[in-house]
Amino acid sequence: MPDRVGEQLGNYQLIQLLGEGSFAEVYLGGHIHLGTLAAIKVLRRQLAGEDFDTFRMEARLLAHLIHPHIVRVLEFGIEDNLPFLVMDFAPYGTLRQRHPKGTRLALPTVISYVKQVADGLQCAHDERLIHRDVKPENMLIGRRNEVLLSDFGIAILRQSSQGQHLSEMSGTMAYMAPEQIRGKPCLASDQYSLGIVVYEWLCGMHPFQGSSTIEVAMKHLSSAPQPLRDIVPAISPAIEQVVLKSIAKDPEKRFESVQVFAAALEQASFSGESGANANLTLQGEESLSLGTAVSPSDRTFPSVLSGATEDAFFTVPSGSLEDQIPILDEESGHED
Repeated sequence: MPDRVGEQLGNYQLIQLLGEGSFAEVYLGGHIHLGTLAAIKVLRRQLAGEDFDTFRMEARLLAHLIHPHIVRVLEFGIEDNLPFLVMDFAPYGTLRQRHPKGTRLALPTVISYVKQVADGLQCAHDERLIHRDVKPENMLIGRRNEVLLSDFGIAILRQSSQGQHLSEMSGTMAYMAPEQIRGKPCLASDQYSLGIVVYEWLCGMHPFQGSSTIEVAMKHLSSAPQPLRDIVPAISPAIEQVVLKSIAKDPEKRFESVQVFAAALEQASFSGESGANANLTLQGEESLSLGTAVSPSDRTFPSVLSGATEDAFFTVPSGSLEDQIPILDEESGHED
């Protein structure tokens, strides 16, 4: 795709290329009348035929997805058959940048983040919308230091440009639920992804790792995660139990909703052994108040939206994984 700096998409002139990946390019855009800034994500693939109707229908749903912890979608559009998405510009980076891979977070920090993300997800789930790609790279830091969930609708844009089977497989494999790998994502799939994020924040590593996408997928489908207390003994049994429940293989065995998961995690922090450790920052852990000012060095344009560069973990390759991964338990797939 050629560099589009200087072009106009809708009411926005593209000022600067912020980053690019295999799926889309992200630009800093300026409103030609208001002078306001926005992040413009431009798909690499053109729409054709019935995809136009699908795109418009889903765009209407996402335009009404307004919540304090969701990056606001300002506009959808199509120029020369290329769909683009206009979103609030968040110049303070992502939680992945604030807490690099391998960082352990203190429990109060984790709970604060989870409550905010879960609130945003619950808003979407109430509208029967599945995010499909919950991960730290898609959690932005707002102007008031709040957490903002980004990239709602990216799976839908993929659907419009690549077809139904690929939209069902969109997401990052390191965080992907078993039923999503099988092409049957449901609302509980987002809870699973958030549970994987929590596991990572608490112990500094992913529960399922491998040298290839297929190996990671197979572990999501069939392997039990290493108990958190084996890695960080100071984590309470109550916290471990909540996290493991959120990443159960069967979506029916997870919490009733992502908001119930967040509430259970907070409750576990106040009970039993966890209560004594709730405010403890262990060696190697990082505790950060949500009121902490963000340094100017964090305000780098290339980091404003996930998807600007390639994912740090394995991403789903072109084509469906259903042909590459044996279905180990058909009954664990769950229709939404």
